[in-house]
Amino acid sequence: MVTAFVLIDAAPAKVAGLAEEVAGIEGVAECYSVAGHADVVAVVRVRRLEELAEVVTGRLHRLEGVEDTRTLVAFRSYSKRDLEAMWELGAGEPA
Repeated sequence: MVTAFVLIDAAPAKVAGLAEEVAGIEGVAECYSVAGHADVVAVVRVRRLEELAEVVTGRLHRLEGVEDTRTLVAFRSYSKRDLEAMWELGAGEPA
């Protein structure tokens, strides 16, 4: 599974509608309107890297109002749940 965070710069008048469109794209697991270095952030989860390219360049970039994107590909998840499970299995114990 490939997880990526796509930071989307949008035309100001298009942010709300664009976020709804992004959320409806196959491969987009979650979508947020945000403040900071982007206007919308999409969490994309696909099986292969090639599918990520299709979602970002083939679908997201074609939406009206998208001005630019930056894609961050996740290497590993460090959620609290994952870390607790690792300790329970003994993976985090010192040798």
